[in-house]
Amino acid sequence: MEIEREFVQAIHRRQKRALPLIEVVIGPRQVGKTTGIRQFLNQIQGEHYYVSADGDILKPPSWITDQWIAAQQKSPRSLLVIDEVQKVENWAETIKKLWDSQQGRKDRLRLILLGSSSLQLQQGLSESLAGRFFLHKVFHWTYEESRNAYGLDLDQFLRFGGYPGSYSMISRKVDWLSYMRHSIVDAVVGKDILSLARVKSPSLFKQCFELACSYGAQEISYTKLLGQLQDRGNTELVKHYLELFEHAFLIKQLFKFSLKKTLVKSSSPK
Repeated sequence: MEIEREFVQAIHRRQKRALPLIEVVIGPRQVGKTTGIRQFLNQIQGEHYYVSADGDILKPPSWITDQWIAAQQKSPRSLLVIDEVQKVENWAETIKKLWDSQQGRKDRLRLILLGSSSLQLQQGLSESLAGRFFLHKVFHWTYEESRNAYGLDLDQFLRFGGYPGSYSMISRKVDWLSYMRHSIVDAVVGKDILSLARVKSPSLFKQCFELACSYGAQEISYTKLLGQLQDRGNTELVKHYLELFEHAFLIKQLFKFSLKKTLVKSSSPK
């Protein structure tokens, strides 16, 4: 059974607007962002141009300009979709220049961006494309989607999470663990976070992630986490690391409830 994620219909609705913004799709790896965009392209009428910047070597900024020109040659009002856009040098600045160059025109190229590195995309959006984009956050698969497409029961869903690419390995736990570590965790930590964010101690950073995973769905304070780390650190560093994991869609923090906002993220949960 083919599942259509909710963001596909959201993009359909937004493409009907007279003055569309840049549509940006971010989310965890391997949850159907590219598949959803391909479903969307198969459903629409009119010219569209899909390209991917995937590869081991970063592409120069001129690569985006070349794709932009190729899409315009199809039709001045065509749709350009760029996948793995974070693998182009200075992609945000290049997109900004091209997008602003068509302001005031009736025939404007429409644009959808997506990529596997959510942190890199979010940084480029906040620094260069502020006010020019609409963000679609595509999260992990829900229990309903996993049940309808793969027949998972609730216990399996809670154990193995919302990564559909791993569902065929549920009966082979060694293979499932290897897939999750190498295709999801190592890719996000190594390529998306450590290559972009400032991390003072990579070993402490990885320890913090392993500890956070071991306390899943449990109440724990930053101080307790800090006490179990082997290297030196402080609670502010632990909080920073957890926020990086959360921005990369690896974990989700739930803070204690308080009517006073200053107490919501304090160190010792009640």
